[in-house]
Amino acid sequence: MAAEIQPKPLTRKPILLQRVEGSQEVVNMAVIVPKEEGVISVSEDRTVRVWLKRDSGQYWPSIYQVMPSPCSCMSFNPETRRLSIGLDNGTISEFILSEDYNKMTPVKNYQGGVTALCWDPVQRVLFSGSSDHSVIMWDIGGRKGTAIELQGHNDKVQALSYVQHTRQLISCGGDGGIVVWNMDVERQECDLLCALFRKTPEWLDSDSCQKCDQPFFWNFKQMWDSKKIGLRQHHCRKCGKAVCGKCSSKRSSIPLMGFEFEVRVCDSCHEAITDEERAPTATFHDSKHNIVHVHFDATRGWLLTSGTDKVIKLWDMTPVVS
Repeated sequence: MAAEIQPKPLTRKPILLQRVEGSQEVVNMAVIVPKEEGVISVSEDRTVRVWLKRDSGQYWPSIYQVMPSPCSCMSFNPETRRLSIGLDNGTISEFILSEDYNKMTPVKNYQGGVTALCWDPVQRVLFSGSSDHSVIMWDIGGRKGTAIELQGHNDKVQALSYVQHTRQLISCGGDGGIVVWNMDVERQECDLLCALFRKTPEWLDSDSCQKCDQPFFWNFKQMWDSKKIGLRQHHCRKCGKAVCGKCSSKRSSIPLMGFEFEVRVCDSCHEAITDEERAPTATFHDSKHNIVHVHFDATRGWLLTSGTDKVIKLWDMTPVVS
């Protein structure tokens, strides 16, 4: 009896549609342009390229922009065609792309050691993670031109994801921390210049302590007149006043100003800060690996993290993102 011929099982696999080649170095990030046969890429070779499909079927750059530094990350809002690019030199460069994606017009530049970007199209704010451990929310939607600084990591922030329906921001860093920020609270804002130089609130200038009037070490005249040794200058993180160490010996968290960890405050501000003002606005979780990328699936509440340990982890975030 002849052997029965078994049909081979069908193998399902992805179909490669196109190879887009031409970058001289590693492409750090790329996105598909919605409703267009196009791709936007940023690369270590310092270029921003918008690739459009030509009649030949190949993708060729309609825009080729050389930046002053390698491009580390980007965020693109297809509704406004606003492209935000983070550079290795700490700059965020913003552009508006034309409707035909053949031209990009510069809008603004910000400084800040950028390592991660995330865009909220509803509130029209840009979140940036930085190598100095901070997260900044930039109000660039044309309203007030302000920023909010968030301090909750012990190492550089390497990945961000925003959950629109709960208004929570997820930040991950080289310290292995997963921080879930409640962005539905009223936080203290600062102007963009203060945020750029990490001085929230604005630091005041003085040649002597603004609490006890003791001279600082560069104030030679007052040191001579008072026959006192000059002191080192500090700044209160709540009021911004220039104070000496004795008048700022206390520490406190100020979550509504973005300081989830305890920071230096002057003695009078320490007494004035209420327990309500010290209530945390973020939760902290240890991923136990150095996170370099995150992706949040809002439909299931899952978070994907990948790390330098070559491990991908999947997390159910519904207990904390709600």
